[in-house]
Amino acid sequence: MRRSDTDGRPSEARARLLSTASRIFYAEGIHAVGIDRIVAEAQVTRATLYRHFPGKEDLVLAHLAAADQAIRDQVDRAVAADLPAADTLRAISSGIAGAIQSDGFRGCAFINAAAEYPDPAHPVHQAVLAHRQWFLDTVTRVLGRIPQAPAESAARHYVMLRDGAMAAGCLFDPTLVCETFLQGVEGLLQTHAPTLHTRPAQ
Repeated sequence: MRRSDTDGRPSEARARLLSTASRIFYAEGIHAVGIDRIVAEAQVTRATLYRHFPGKEDLVLAHLAAADQAIRDQVDRAVAADLPAADTLRAISSGIAGAIQSDGFRGCAFINAAAEYPDPAHPVHQAVLAHRQWFLDTVTRVLGRIPQAPAESAARHYVMLRDGAMAAGCLFDPTLVCETFLQGVEGLLQTHAPTLHTRPAQ
């Protein structure tokens, strides 16, 4: 018997739809993928899709929400480890490097989505901005734990390093990109708080 949404858990069909759509959206682009393709690969009917997602935009937003949650979980684990601020940032950076070196890496799902939805007022673009603001705020709080060192500019610098690595990671040798990114993080830490004990990137 197919699980329904009435027990508080996502239905199997909804999970399959979201998983299928997210995989294709990320690999091939959002506008390039039609509803018929998603329905066929998820092996559901159009009626089932529209029962869970009234329109394609709802499916795109659910795709970004799932990506957002996955990144939040990874960053939250690094923060919850209660390491010194520099090591927390290194742990976040290692997670980013791991993603860049993973199979099928196609850049940042949020930057990719923003390129397809450039209107700042569009809900998809707004979802991208909300995710990026959360990430910037989180990095700012981490760097803010370093005494007598202004965190805001360093956090913006870090996000730009991350963006560059995510963009380059699907265009060039991902191992070299990650080495460069992690070296950049060490340089940022040294510049931001030169009195901290820093160590070379691994």
